[in-house]
Amino acid sequence: MWLILALGSSVFAAFTSILAKVGVEGVNSNLATAVRTAVVLVMAWGMVFLTGAQSGISGISRKSWLFLILSGLATGASWLCYYRALQLGEASKVVPVDKMSVVITLILAAVFLREPLTVKSAAGAVLITAGTLLMVM
Repeated sequence: MWLILALGSSVFAAFTSILAKVGVEGVNSNLATAVRTAVVLVMAWGMVFLTGAQSGISGISRKSWLFLILSGLATGASWLCYYRALQLGEASKVVPVDKMSVVITLILAAVFLREPLTVKSAAGAVLITAGTLLMVM
């Protein structure tokens, strides 16, 4: 199931990039990010109430609150950078650089989460980096 959801995420992210590139034209990138965020917020809370998950709010630990808030701040910073980059550059170049987050995530997961960095994942990271450089040069 995770693979189907991950593929769905990938397809929606691709549409997000194209739709955002068109939508940010002539709009302040910070304002565009705020509009997008408002839509995501309504959609996320809609899913919480649709699935009845709101009863779990009280069970969230302080540690989880802290890390979810920090994650939200990182997401906000990422989206602000992404929208400005899309406004200034070509989507076909901005998106591959943005996807370098895969390589950065592998490194951070190894350092902070102690996840193994295998030969296979290191080779993949090298190939992603090489592919990104090839696409943007």
